[in-house]
Amino acid sequence: MKIGEVAARTSVPPRLIRYYEQQGLLTADRSPNGYRSYSEEHVARVSRIAGLVQAGIPTRLVKLLIETEDAAARDEPTCPVQLAEQLAAELRGIEARIACLTRSRDTIREYLVRTEHQALLAAKPVRSQ
Repeated sequence: MKIGEVAARTSVPPRLIRYYEQQGLLTADRSPNGYRSYSEEHVARVSRIAGLVQAGIPTRLVKLLIETEDAAARDEPTCPVQLAEQLAAELRGIEARIACLTRSRDTIREYLVRTEHQALLAAKPVRSQ
């Protein structure tokens, strides 16, 4: 499939898919005419990358996570100490961001509960892209 179809199926703009390629997160196959060609595996990978990026994970860590997932899928249990150190440092950062977001969520929820707007908590959340 072409990049436009991947973009439509993943809600990720073609420009961003190309950026993922530039960052080494994704490698498209090439047709004889030079056009990018994508498979179902590419669609899943683009969705995974986009989800990680939307969660606030920097692309340098996304690359490490994707490579780690790929190694695990190939049953390669080894992890160089340098990679383990990088992952541990990133994990601390992620946990700090989660704690901060949790505090913010709780503050907003408590404020709405204390006001006459508690019913808004039951409303379906608006999804941004």
